[in-house]
Amino acid sequence: MPPHVSKDDHGGSARPLREGKGTTFEGGQREPGIFRWPGKIAAGKICREIATTMDILPTIARLAGTRVPSDRIIDGKDIWPLLSGQPGARSPYEAFFYYQGRNLQAVRSGKWKLHVPHSYQSIKGARLATPTFAGEYSPAQIGLELFDPQNDVGETKNVAAEHPDIVKRLEALIEEAREDLGDGERKGKNVRDPGGL
Repeated sequence: MPPHVSKDDHGGSARPLREGKGTTFEGGQREPGIFRWPGKIAAGKICREIATTMDILPTIARLAGTRVPSDRIIDGKDIWPLLSGQPGARSPYEAFFYYQGRNLQAVRSGKWKLHVPHSYQSIKGARLATPTFAGEYSPAQIGLELFDPQNDVGETKNVAAEHPDIVKRLEALIEEAREDLGDGERKGKNVRDPGGL
């Protein structure tokens, strides 16, 4: 679970990542996944490719010798090549979309992450001294901003102006996701209901 930064020392820290739980910044999204299967998954290996809990179902289905249901869209991918450490294994995602509820806020493709304009709740103030929230949330905004999380893990340097071609490519991926999954009040043709969000 991402750190609940509103609980200060009691909620953990994402540093040097930006923000925390409840945001689509890396501090609210990145979590370690630990897998153990002696003889199948090598101990002590680290994989830095993008994967998600949605990938567990298709991966377990493959390992069990069965298939995922074909009567619905399954968003996850088989990540066994990543888990088993196959040489050259890469994330199965050309693009990974960051939604906050029904709102599309960012896309990651390769080393690039593009945030589209959105608002979010940031924590204002220093050190919150109790396990209950004692500070204040501050509404914050982000515009169309491009980051290179491999070299700027804190998402601090907007490089959109230096890479307009990358921005254009990622904006096209965002539009494809909006058509497929929707965005806010815009309903996508293949929207999968996120439940109570």
